[in-house]
Amino acid sequence: MTISERFKEALHGALRSLLAIAPMLFAVIGLVGLFDVFVTPEMLHSLFIGNALYDALMGTLVGGISVGQPFLSYIIGGELLKEGVSYYAISAFILAWVTLGLVQLPLEWSLFGGRFTIIRNLLALLFAMLIAFVTTVTIGVLG
Repeated sequence: MTISERFKEALHGALRSLLAIAPMLFAVIGLVGLFDVFVTPEMLHSLFIGNALYDALMGTLVGGISVGQPFLSYIIGGELLKEGVSYYAISAFILAWVTLGLVQLPLEWSLFGGRFTIIRNLLALLFAMLIAFVTTVTIGVLG
């Protein structure tokens, strides 16, 4: 196979991949637009008040209840950061979004059992808040 043929094959594969993820990309762009329109800075500042423990708890709860692809949490986290939300809240939100499964709790319960599900979610809740504090302190030291 010549270089030209391999290039064409690679280009074809890349275009196929781009077409496959295009709907998700458009959804992300749409969600960010909706977030900018419907979630006002006043709403965010009333939810996240600047208290480290409270912000970490609220970020954990909001992230744990939310459902979506993990990479969306980074985009939402960036929007929250632009609005002045604390690193405690953003870190906890992203960690909870990825690790807590409150919406998927019934499925996880039926597949893995109640004891495992409760322990895993409690540990995810605890570590989301703990890592949010460690992340914020690290950013403060390095920044």
